[in-house]
Amino acid sequence: MKWKKSADAVVHAFDHSLPMAAGVQRKPMFGYPCAFINGHLFCGLHQDSIIVRLPEARRDALTAKGAKVFEPLPGKLTDLVIVPEEIVADRAQLRALLHEGLDHASSLGAKPKSSKKAPAKKTSPAKKTSPAKKVAPAKKTAPAKKKAAATKKVATRKKAAAKKNAPVRKKATAKKKAGAPLRRK
Repeated sequence: MKWKKSADAVVHAFDHSLPMAAGVQRKPMFGYPCAFINGHLFCGLHQDSIIVRLPEARRDALTAKGAKVFEPLPGKLTDLVIVPEEIVADRAQLRALLHEGLDHASSLGAKPKSSKKAPAKKTSPAKKTSPAKKVAPAKKTAPAKKKAAATKKVATRKKAAAKKNAPVRKKATAKKKAGAPLRRK
């Protein structure tokens, strides 16, 4: 079942009747505008209805007059009541009812912040094992031929680099003695 968007008239009535008190926070819940105090939801919208959290005695009095308990999920949020249409139409009554909800939610005190911890791993009591020892992974070694070839390549590269950077030495050769010019690499 898809939830439908709140009618503009209901949103307008909610906006104009919402108590403006210190600590009241407006934020969406399930995509509908709601109001919170000390972390507790005290009123909001759900589809075409305005919901409000009230003390048990006031909630019972409203349900006796035809209001319904708000239960989006069976057994959850049972302290919220759907405000009857007659009260929604009368802004003064709606404002008074939302103030009652604010007073009730304020009396609940601050909601404790939930700490999201990783769930503990369950271990069966019958099967106890000692913690596994950590072993360093074995180093992979190349076969002897490949290792020798790799070190030979490195040595050759080092020699070539050294030759490029080293100053050119003049050697007396047989050609020099014969008067031939020296060639430099």
